[in-house]
Amino acid sequence: MSKTTRATQALAKAGAAFDVLTYDYQSGAERIGLQAAAAIGEPPSRVLKTLMVLVDGKPACCVVPSDGELSMKRVAAAFGGKAAAMMPPAEAEKATGYHVGGISPFGAKKRLPVVIEAAALDEPYVIINAGQRGVMVRLSPAEAVRVAGALSAPLLA
Repeated sequence: MSKTTRATQALAKAGAAFDVLTYDYQSGAERIGLQAAAAIGEPPSRVLKTLMVLVDGKPACCVVPSDGELSMKRVAAAFGGKAAAMMPPAEAEKATGYHVGGISPFGAKKRLPVVIEAAALDEPYVIINAGQRGVMVRLSPAEAVRVAGALSAPLLA
């Protein structure tokens, strides 16, 4: 398993301080983010999942704690839209260039708007997918916001 991905390259190019973590990805896991948190021994509030959405039909990226559920009303509001829905997996892979289970807000094929759950900014560090199943990065929430060019807002139901 390579620890160098487009995401880690984007973080390095941006001068971000980060550590790479790996775990045994379980393709059949019902909730991948929770499985990742358990595998690396971190609380789900620090292990963030990257969810692709459509806001008024346009692709966008939400980064939220792995134990959280999105509020589509809050997602739409965060991106200044009227309606939001989950993006179909095949569309998410096409938009980001990453496989589901490895989607990252860093180094995606297309630059998309990103919003990170506001509560995650209170954590001392966060762990986010690094663009490959089983590979994650640990960094400060401020660095994640900076490199992803993200906004922060409450996104959870």
